Amino acid sequence: MKGWLVRTLGLVIVAACGVSALAADNSGKLRVYFIDVEGGQSTLFVTPAGESLLIDTGWPGKCSVDSKGGINCPEGSARDAERIVATAKKAGLSRIDYVLITHYHVDHVGGLPALAAKIPIGTFIDHGPNREMDKGITEKDYADYQKVLAEGKSKNIHAKPGDVLPIHGFKATVISADGALISKPLPGGGEANSYCKESETRPADETENARSLGIEITFGSLKMLDLGDLTWDKEMALMCPANKLGKIDVLIVSHHGWSQSSSPALVDAIHERVAIMDNGADKGGSTPILQTFKKVPGLETLWQVHYSNEGGDANNTAVEYIANPKGEDKGLGLELVAAKDGSFDVTNERTEFTKHYGVK
Repeated sequence: MKGWLVRTLGLVIVAACGVSALAADNSGKLRVYFIDVEGGQSTLFVTPAGESLLIDTGWPGKCSVDSKGGINCPEGSARDAERIVATAKKAGLSRIDYVLITHYHVDHVGGLPALAAKIPIGTFIDHGPNREMDKGITEKDYADYQKVLAEGKSKNIHAKPGDVLPIHGFKATVISADGALISKPLPGGGEANSYCKESETRPADETENARSLGIEITFGSLKMLDLGDLTWDKEMALMCPANKLGKIDVLIVSHHGWSQSSSPALVDAIHERVAIMDNGADKGGSTPILQTFKKVPGLETLWQVHYSNEGGDANNTAVEYIANPKGEDKGLGLELVAAKDGSFDVTNERTEFTKHYGVK
């Protein structure tokens, strides 16, 4: 009878713990899923304790981008929300603890209403109000987000540079938000940045991109950087004359690898070992940026979610590092598994090819 009671109590505790009990990783590893949302962003982090953070929610439907950059989102599809939920289930999640919205462009927040209808979300994190009053799609997507918040099912945090997000299992420090940047260097940063002189000066961006909520994630010795769509001018302000970030192990390439971001002042100075580009076949992956990453000091591998049609064979990374190669679009992604000693593995979902990066 006593043994039965102990077993029953154990089941009750597991049920009460919910998602964490299902998703907890006994190996103590951090898992990161780079979900294919066709040139938008959606990156899911699951800590060893099973706590989860999703950065952005992709598009609202089965969207496509034409050769001139025009966006078409037909009604009746929740492609990206379905892909995110499928990934969450693969990770053992029955809810998502935190959803961070970098900014209010459709390829980052468009999938949110459909996602919130499919899986419980604990807390939304954002940079505050929308600043891009275009009387169009950005205002609509922001309004749709506000409707989800008004349902009262989730909490809401407006993050500011320097804040540490209340996520257990790693340290997530806010680097940029609502156009503001950290004022002091992070540990490991502060040295003069010699790459500033190699970066041209560009006009200030006035869109939501420049207001992206960007974070640095520290997991033991490993450092990862995701700045959303933060633009070239903001990168220069962050990194010049001093590099406030120091060295980074894994860079989630800003702006899907479009030319509005990825200045030498950022990508060369942080000496990332691995860069992961969440581009689509016809969105992101600009030729100049693909060429930039071929020359980044210390870069071991560029991984891409898609082959870039613009970049062509001469500029894309090697095919084993591309989840969806030329002519294929199967919605496949990449997965990173990291240990606290700074070592990590990246796996291509298409082939299950894994590359190991040792302690450095």
